[in-house]
Amino acid sequence: MFKLTLKSLRANSVRLILSSLAIVLGVAFIAGTFVFTDGLKQASYDKVGKLDQKTSVGVELSETAFRTSAGNPDAGKADPPGFDQATLDKVRGLSGVAVAEGVVRTTGGLTGTNGKPVRGYPIFTSVPTSKDLQSYTVTAGHLSEKSGELTIDHNTFAKQGFKLGDTVTAAGENGVGRKMTLVGVVDVSGTALDYGGAFLGVTPADALAMSGLTKYTGMIIAAKPGVADEALAKEVKQAVGPTGDVKTRQELLDAGLAQIVQNVEQFNIVLLTFGAISAFVAAFVIANTFTIVLAQRARQTALLRLVGATRGQAFRSVVLESAVVGFVASIAGILAGLGIAAGMQTVLRKLDFPMEGGLVLTWKTIVISLVIGTGITVFSALVPAWRGTRVPPVAALSDSAVETARKVGKIRLVLGAVALAAGVACLFGAGMLGSFLFVGAGGVLSFTGIVMFGPVLVPFLVRVLGWPLRKLFGATATLAISNAVRNPRRIAATSVALVIGIGLVSAFQVGGESVKAGIGSQIDRKIGADFMFRSGSGQISQELVDKLRKLPELGTVSEPRQAVDEASDLRIRSTQPLYALNDGEKAVDGDPSKLTEGKAVATVPTGLKVGDKVSVKGRSFQVTSVVKQGDVDKKPNTTKQISIMDSDFTALYPTYRPYGLEASTATGFSTAKAMDAAYTVLEDYPTVEVMDRAAYKAELTSTVDTMLAFVTAMLGLAVVISLIGVANTLTLSVVERTRENGVLRAVGLTRGKLRGMLAVEAILMALVGALLGVALGTAVSAGAMNMINSLGGDFAVTVPWGKLSIILGVAAAAALAASVFPARRAVGRPVVESLATE
Repeated sequence: MFKLTLKSLRANSVRLILSSLAIVLGVAFIAGTFVFTDGLKQASYDKVGKLDQKTSVGVELSETAFRTSAGNPDAGKADPPGFDQATLDKVRGLSGVAVAEGVVRTTGGLTGTNGKPVRGYPIFTSVPTSKDLQSYTVTAGHLSEKSGELTIDHNTFAKQGFKLGDTVTAAGENGVGRKMTLVGVVDVSGTALDYGGAFLGVTPADALAMSGLTKYTGMIIAAKPGVADEALAKEVKQAVGPTGDVKTRQELLDAGLAQIVQNVEQFNIVLLTFGAISAFVAAFVIANTFTIVLAQRARQTALLRLVGATRGQAFRSVVLESAVVGFVASIAGILAGLGIAAGMQTVLRKLDFPMEGGLVLTWKTIVISLVIGTGITVFSALVPAWRGTRVPPVAALSDSAVETARKVGKIRLVLGAVALAAGVACLFGAGMLGSFLFVGAGGVLSFTGIVMFGPVLVPFLVRVLGWPLRKLFGATATLAISNAVRNPRRIAATSVALVIGIGLVSAFQVGGESVKAGIGSQIDRKIGADFMFRSGSGQISQELVDKLRKLPELGTVSEPRQAVDEASDLRIRSTQPLYALNDGEKAVDGDPSKLTEGKAVATVPTGLKVGDKVSVKGRSFQVTSVVKQGDVDKKPNTTKQISIMDSDFTALYPTYRPYGLEASTATGFSTAKAMDAAYTVLEDYPTVEVMDRAAYKAELTSTVDTMLAFVTAMLGLAVVISLIGVANTLTLSVVERTRENGVLRAVGLTRGKLRGMLAVEAILMALVGALLGVALGTAVSAGAMNMINSLGGDFAVTVPWGKLSIILGVAAAAALAASVFPARRAVGRPVVESLATE
């Protein structure tokens, strides 16, 4: 039987090549994911300890220090945790210390050559001035050695077009820019200081001054010759006390690796999730393909039974055949996975993601890929093999080599209808019950119902969609529809494979558009300002606010802040008269826009009335207006709040600075003109960005767009695999209908009409699957939005008809392309030869 199986493989190689493509692509995605993430890990191993090569012991702030500061925020602002100069000197005086330097590591900003802040996630850090501690890879110039010198990373250096010796504006966490001389360029790619943004390195003294700190956030220490790192760490621990978390160089390396590996593993899980979806779709395609192939080989199987082969031998022969196909396809998938991994790296580099490492193919990846690919193929072939080998020999010999359409059991249809109804009910109930569990259950049950009810639902939809085609193409379309619904189980299995990928794509598209529309509407309602200023590093200084208010192009500049007065249990809000009325609020007495210094706008729950006085930290404010707040989570808002002028708030809470500003355009100026004027001030404050509402919306929704693009790309492979299923079904159907097509050709059907018949059949199969997928995805997304709204969200279901139409169009076009090869095979065979086929 083994030799017979191998001969069968050679004889049916063309048919099996098509079926193996689904496994090749599924395994390629999984193998490519492992190759890609293993490359990231390898690069991490090579670079994670690069900055600590000369560090014997490192000291960071301990969790105890952070908790103490978090527990007393006012004290934390006045005396933030860290290591003062006295502590650093104490460490330098230890017997095992050769050299020690303080480290400051915060966020910062850099003004680009266009006069605007460099976008991204910049890191502002001190660089060691001692040669005994310097481990940076310097690509040009030298590290900062004196006050006023700046070192940046090579990516920012190249993109901005800087030159060594240029005078640039940089800022630490305090946000105030400082003119500095660019003296060095370093490569920090793949290290712990690679956040995807600019790297800004200055001397420790400059780092303290530019960050507004009085203490270092860490220390790096080199040991004297002969002093073990562990022994030195014990000395340092005694010197710094509970404030410091002391680690040896090896411990720093291990901690860095653990964090990076954890991040890579999380990304790996995300990618493998999409790989699992592709493999699941491939399983559908493989099962359907083997069902058709074994039905076409019914006579061959029967003949083997007649000459002495047992049913078990025939079954094992098919399983062995599937194992060989899966194994060979998995090898091809591993090779294709190398290409996918290289493509991932290229795309992410183009998107400016920090990307290091090459292609790393391990034995683990090879074994896992072979097991998954072979396992899925064998598992998918088990049921078709069991059915195909249970055909009675005499019945098989007396029948044609065409799979008979088995009736769909009533129990299956009833269970399918129940599952579909239960799924729809869960999706509708998700909003009322406020549980994401019902959204997931609704999606799974609805899909299960489509699978079980498919042999009835799919042919019905094919006939419905085919009706206008009959009017357009006449007999050609009629024949295509008849062929498509001839075997309900077969077309249902083919179409359902498309439901998975397109359903998920549609769900994310509808959900993403709904979120984007919700974000836009909330910005329009809640932000009355023409444009916003936002700090990417720390608070915005009063100095900057004062400069902006002096610009004639700007109208009102507000500093939104909040505090809680513990004595009165009131929330104190900082505002300006123009923005005194919040989103959803309504004035019930007085005019909020008449707010002035010494006055306050109170909310209804405070119980205050116009004319009443309220005391905050010993200062009295007269209520000039009372407002009713909007509901929270569909319940009355009970927040007790008063709004006061920015200047009054600053007097009460001088250490509370805003992280953003709101501003209006002065009368007689355009928003663009006002923003240009603001940029002239912001050149000296590189951590602060300004944007109008449209730009603010675009920035917030760009994350959604990026996510949608990523998900669509990842799910695209599942859709491609399902379309391969359409091509497989059509190709194998052409093989079994060879004689039938010959008869049609003999009675006058032209080659063009035969091609058209197959094209219509393919398009109908794909469109039905795509429509069901779009409907399922839209329903799931609608259920998710309703669930989020029940928890206090405000997202109306927004259906992107244009994008969904493109999905349907692409599915139809791809199906048309998939029909080319089967059509070429059908029309290329001579009519006489086709008629002679049994």
